[in-house]
Amino acid sequence: MTLLEVKHLRTYFQTSRGLYRAVDDTSFDLDHGEALGLVGESGCGKTTCALSIVRLLPKEGKIHGGEIFLEGTDLVNLSDEEIRSRRWKDISIIFQGSMNALNPVMKVGDQIAEAIVLHEKISKQEALARAGELFELVEMPVDRINNYPHEFSGGMKQRVMIAIALACKPKLVIGDEPTTALDVMVQAQILNLLEKLRKELNMGLILITHDLSILAETCDRIAVMYAGKIVEFGPVEEVFGNTAHPYTERLIACFPHIGKEKIIPPSIEGIPPNLLEPISGCPFYPRCHKAIPLCAIQEPEMEKVGEKHFVSCHRIREG
Repeated sequence: MTLLEVKHLRTYFQTSRGLYRAVDDTSFDLDHGEALGLVGESGCGKTTCALSIVRLLPKEGKIHGGEIFLEGTDLVNLSDEEIRSRRWKDISIIFQGSMNALNPVMKVGDQIAEAIVLHEKISKQEALARAGELFELVEMPVDRINNYPHEFSGGMKQRVMIAIALACKPKLVIGDEPTTALDVMVQAQILNLLEKLRKELNMGLILITHDLSILAETCDRIAVMYAGKIVEFGPVEEVFGNTAHPYTERLIACFPHIGKEKIIPPSIEGIPPNLLEPISGCPFYPRCHKAIPLCAIQEPEMEKVGEKHFVSCHRIREG
């Protein structure tokens, strides 16, 4: 059975200037033990998509349509109490910026134990013992569970956040830019840890980032988002080796190549569309270097270009 299936998700925010369509008709799926990368520029809808799945949207945000199936159960239709019982037990999230996500006046062991006691009928002492096991799992000294967040480095705090996310043995973990503000070496350690835990625990992993190079190392499939929509979706090898959408092509081109001339890579000209206003045609059309007249008037449909490779682009029909 598929672990997660998102169908035609629409999540909008009510603002003083109107309805902001942060996620607009987005669909993807994830199997047990699989890693999926969500990538795109800032504001493309990656984090909103994640918060919709765990139903942790701010009060201005609301799911206006679509379905989110976790092992056959539609999370969209669950009550607040029902979804609270599923969080951390079936699905959890590692938030961006561990420095702000931890309670500064609570010992980290107590913060891990709190999540366990909330969802399982065990004593605080048993929960603390489990916290020690989780510290070992994320390769941290067990005696550090009695320390406060300010006594940890940024990388260690992020490991604590991973331990909290794994506290109730969830089937799905979402990492919302889990390596933000960490140096390159620590980033690599955190990503390797997530990869190791995913394989050991057979858990599904959704990794959100704007860095394609991270996904190339850690994910099985990639979903490229632009203006609240997925424009390309497929296995890592296909998306990188047989790129089908001009936006994905330009994203990849923004990264310097170690074997080529040492120059600053070109940026993508223009700015993303205003999601407060209706979009006519393809959202990427004004910035696309391969646009044709049809792109301005008709939104392309998602089409199959490989066994598991899909793209939303009019140029595909032209070969």
